[in-house]
Amino acid sequence: MLAIDFAGVMWFLGAVFIFFFVWRVGVGLLRSMTTPLPAPPPEGELRKVNVRYRCSLCGVEIRMTMAPEEDPVAPRHCMEDMDFVAPVE
Repeated sequence: MLAIDFAGVMWFLGAVFIFFFVWRVGVGLLRSMTTPLPAPPPEGELRKVNVRYRCSLCGVEIRMTMAPEEDPVAPRHCMEDMDFVAPVE
């Protein structure tokens, strides 16, 4: 009769699990690199952006998340155009 120890079975199952996990992550990365970029939305439809502006007179800050174009025009506050705030990275 074969004597199968519990530790050997657990090592084998752990190795199979790690293999499939690494394989799935690798296939997912390869698919993400080969998928073409989506077409830009039609003119007039809102796009996702992440831009911040600050009023130079009173200090109010706003974050714009949706805009009709990639580079939106600065909004006005206190009757002046707001200043673009560079993103902190």
